[in-house]
Amino acid sequence: MTISQTSDITTPTLDLIKHGLNHARTVNGDQELYNRIKESGDSKEQLKKAATEFESIFITKMLQEMDKTVEKDENGLFGNDNKYEETFKSIVFQQMGRDLANNPRTSFGFADSIYRQMEKYVN
Repeated sequence: MTISQTSDITTPTLDLIKHGLNHARTVNGDQELYNRIKESGDSKEQLKKAATEFESIFITKMLQEMDKTVEKDENGLFGNDNKYEETFKSIVFQQMGRDLANNPRTSFGFADSIYRQMEKYVN
């Protein structure tokens, strides 16, 4: 393989990587959340989504604080190295928060209350 063949092979790959970096939509979890709310339609739909996400975050934080009150076993789910367990629990709590907030039967009602109070300010 000659040098010109090598540059021909890598140039499109590098261009593709640069394009992907320049047009990346998600910077972090907060930016991803903002994008989901912003793309959800009109202002009232965005308000409804933001209120539900607020409730989801509240429930997630509540679960994390509740977990701190539970006595921990020396040999947890992943052994003595609990960095994996903490990461796993964080993911589980986030998903539980989303599931509880998005289900009308399990929602705490914060999202609905926030929406009703704020909808008169949205066009």
